[in-house]
Amino acid sequence: MLSWFAQNIVTIIIILFLAAVVSAIILKLVNDRKKGKTSCGCNCAHCSMSGTCHELKK
Repeated sequence: MLSWFAQNIVTIIIILFLAAVVSAIILKLVNDRKKGKTSCGCNCAHCSMSGTCHELKK
């Protein structure tokens, strides 16, 4: 088991780093959503979701 870990340490470090980055992004999106911030550019004339994206802000 220890030799497998030693052979794959670089892969394990990369996976942990990527998992941390993805987690940070998800947490940022959740926190922004709770604060009422969105990634909406407010150009609703060209948006297929124009009728639904601003309903949540009411």
